[in-house]
Amino acid sequence: MNTAAYIHGVRDVRIGDIPAPVPSAGNVLVDVLAVGICGSDLHYYKDGGIGAAVISKPFVPGHEFCGRLVADVETRGLQRGQLVAVDPATPCHHCDWCRQGHHNLCPKVVFIGAPPYNGALTHQISVPQNSLFAMPEGMTPDQGAMLEPLGVCIHAIDLAKPKLLESVALIGCGPIGLGILQLLKLSGVGKIVAIDPQAHRLEMAMQLGATHSGDSPSAAVDHTDGRGCQLVIEATNSPDGLSHAVMASSIGGRLVLVGIPDGDAYSPVTAAEARRRGLSLKFSRRMGDVYPRAIELVEAGLVDVDVLVTHHFDLDGTPEAFQIQADEQPGFIKSIVRPSGA
Repeated sequence: MNTAAYIHGVRDVRIGDIPAPVPSAGNVLVDVLAVGICGSDLHYYKDGGIGAAVISKPFVPGHEFCGRLVADVETRGLQRGQLVAVDPATPCHHCDWCRQGHHNLCPKVVFIGAPPYNGALTHQISVPQNSLFAMPEGMTPDQGAMLEPLGVCIHAIDLAKPKLLESVALIGCGPIGLGILQLLKLSGVGKIVAIDPQAHRLEMAMQLGATHSGDSPSAAVDHTDGRGCQLVIEATNSPDGLSHAVMASSIGGRLVLVGIPDGDAYSPVTAAEARRRGLSLKFSRRMGDVYPRAIELVEAGLVDVDVLVTHHFDLDGTPEAFQIQADEQPGFIKSIVRPSGA
């Protein structure tokens, strides 16, 4: 038997036994080395679900992960012992949305680590061979696990289409926000106003290239001569995220919402504030086929994912990892669980 970390219900994570995985046709076993705890995992922990994806029985979370192959995968040219990252999403590739290129919106997707599919917070897992991405020499398991959240950041930037020298408000400086910040710097935007209530996260944002910072959306107005920012990217868990994004924006501004609000609902938004600005709004969900770009960005040193990881735990420490992250303890940004204890 393997052991795994199960979410039983709201703020209830326990370590328990799980049957040893048996790979079906087209799948392969992976020894799990590193698993990131994502903001969406926290919603299962704090709220018991996200929308229709509700915990009806104990399940194993974990969709940001990296491991070593237990066997060769000849069809992919991969060898036993090779370090691989795993895209947790397997879309159907046949529905209208998949045919239009919206794989991240496929309603038939099988997503590792989202109910009812168990995830990677265990020692060994069976995964689709087509979901594997070989890690370049020199990259680490932590970096492999961080490719999934970096992919979320890439997808958000693809939707935002940042323009040269335009002003940007980044609301939320957690792992996703700080990843997006690094991509914004690469895209050549102008002012970047980082907004977060936690001082240590704002400090990290400034280190990574934000030009201004503040603890409320008024900072975006203050640092743009009262105009607001042309592009606003929201990456928080706050129900006020949408209203804050509106208040930080300029006339004709563009908003991209990446975060998932606690309670799965936004606080009321003053319609006049959004309407009179003529705002454009996009919602970002997961990602498309972005792993090759994520790997290239990390391998080339263009994005630093290591700086975002502040805490490590072994598998038995997973309950503590969830509690610390949910409570947003000072100094915390991102945790990685290492089931092997390495």
